[in-house]
Amino acid sequence: MKNRRRALVLAGTAAALVATLIAAAPAPAAPTASTASAAPAASKLAAVHGGGTVAYSYVPKEHDIRFTVDADAAPWSRPFPAPGGEQGMPVDARGKVTVYHAMPEENFTAVAEAEVDCLVTGGRTATVTAVVTSSNVGWEGKRIGISVQDGERGAPDRVGFSWGIANVDVQPDGSVSEPRVGTCMAPAPFTEVTKGGFKVTPAPLAPRPKP
Repeated sequence: MKNRRRALVLAGTAAALVATLIAAAPAPAAPTASTASAAPAASKLAAVHGGGTVAYSYVPKEHDIRFTVDADAAPWSRPFPAPGGEQGMPVDARGKVTVYHAMPEENFTAVAEAEVDCLVTGGRTATVTAVVTSSNVGWEGKRIGISVQDGERGAPDRVGFSWGIANVDVQPDGSVSEPRVGTCMAPAPFTEVTKGGFKVTPAPLAPRPKP
């Protein structure tokens, strides 16, 4: 049970985060009519859709790690209580991310669901963050970061995730902590998709709504 609840494993002399998993969530409600009308019309909005199994060399080969991402941009739809945040941000988004991690040697499968709150694209690469709403590994309330690269010319798709090899803060006394993931923050897509795939629809950032 202790291993199942462990979200991080520190390996080697420094801190290397190893996936236990997390996952996605029920899509939040669409923006209200008043919110939607405040945002300027856009000919195309960013999106990421798909799912796949990834190769991850820091767990036994028998492990099965899968991601599904269904994220759609919803610019300027999430106001927050700070100067300049009254209209939200151009990278606001909605949808869900799901992570599934089967560990046969423990006869346990970790699953979680997270609500998408941010999406930004650059060419065929996207970064998505989502806040875990349910899991069986105790990660409720944690924001996770996922990056997706839509492969081209026969290249495989790729995925990165915030808890796999990054996001470690070593304190002056040598202790290690896991900083909170900020919106749209994720490492480069460092793992290869071995089955399935993702479609990234890139789009420029939406202009700021008129007052």
